[in-house]
Amino acid sequence: MVRAIFPGTFDPIHFGHIDIATRAAKIFDELIVAVYDRPLKNLLFTPQERIELTRESFRDNPRIKVVGYNSLTVNFCREMAANVIVRGLRVFSDFEHEFAMALANHRLAPDIELVALITSEEHTFLSSTTVREIASLQGDISTMVPAHVQKALFKRMQEISDTSRINQYTSLKD
Repeated sequence: MVRAIFPGTFDPIHFGHIDIATRAAKIFDELIVAVYDRPLKNLLFTPQERIELTRESFRDNPRIKVVGYNSLTVNFCREMAANVIVRGLRVFSDFEHEFAMALANHRLAPDIELVALITSEEHTFLSSTTVREIASLQGDISTMVPAHVQKALFKRMQEISDTSRINQYTSLKD
């Protein structure tokens, strides 16, 4: 059995991620979508929220399992008995980053292979950052994320907006 890991922050998961995972699940016996919980960047959703949004996205695909992790990806692969890391490539600049990460991972774990899948053409522009920015401006993201993710994003953006207003009014009192 060949088990693969598709790691990422998925903040939020979008149709580009879903496309890569769904296609990878056709190639490997089992795909584990691994939601990383300690990235060196600011996140919109908590680890548990990202895991739940991701699980909901794959609830109808029995070949895809979603779990969180907080270690080196290659160590997590060993823990899960996976010998392949799946990554998605959208644009040329992704290749540079993924190439460097693949070399580092290979140095740490030469027994774990990397498989890069090219995203489908309709998703090449998609990134979580793009989705978050459009959602923050109340733009239409219905073609970018599943309905449950859109709902969660707009709810979070409203919470952030409400907090900003409270802080703004509070500072006026001082």
